[in-house]
Amino acid sequence: MDFSKPETYLDGCVLFIDKPLNWTSFDVVNKIRWTLKTQLGIKKIKVGHAGTLDPLASGLVIVCTGKATKQIMQYQDLDKAYDAQIRLGATTPSFDLETDVDQTFSWEHITREMVDEALLKFTGEQLQMPPIFSAKSVDGKRAYDMARKGKSIELRRQLITISNLELQSMDLPELSVHVECGKGTYIRALARDLGEELKSGGHLSGLRRTRIGPHIVSDAISLDQFKENLKLL
Repeated sequence: MDFSKPETYLDGCVLFIDKPLNWTSFDVVNKIRWTLKTQLGIKKIKVGHAGTLDPLASGLVIVCTGKATKQIMQYQDLDKAYDAQIRLGATTPSFDLETDVDQTFSWEHITREMVDEALLKFTGEQLQMPPIFSAKSVDGKRAYDMARKGKSIELRRQLITISNLELQSMDLPELSVHVECGKGTYIRALARDLGEELKSGGHLSGLRRTRIGPHIVSDAISLDQFKENLKLL
């Protein structure tokens, strides 16, 4: 495959990108589209991502170009893996660091045994309430747009599967957890639910997506590397 030719991207190319913090998945798509247009002279090209990753998360994002955008759905359906940092003893409206802490709770009673039991409870098939600060569609509008305007939102619980949930480290009030899950799982919602199960509060303080199906983040490239690779061709 000749990556120096516009036809390569128009005919269809799948890119594995390591998304940086504070970028949206759409920012990644727009950057790749702009780079292809300016460096290869492509006037018009389809570019899309195969699964949203929150701005405050880093890690693997799959981007498809040209005719490969027809494959997006099959990538979206793949299971995913994350390394998550969860802070106990406090909640935020967004379930992560996008919004400020709204309530604080005691966490000193929490033991390793309690955490292990809670993680086991959240392993398997279950109903999960999505965050109101999410891309869920409510009456044709994104839930996060309505939530940021302070509007009341009613979301429905979604059936999800968490196939593996492992405690990597525990330094209270912080937990580091490895999560392997199916489509539609919100790790922010897991942080909230875990806090409640531990008779405390919880929110996501860090997140990195390490795998989508068989594709791992260590094989991905940064946006700067993508741009430099085109310059070298």
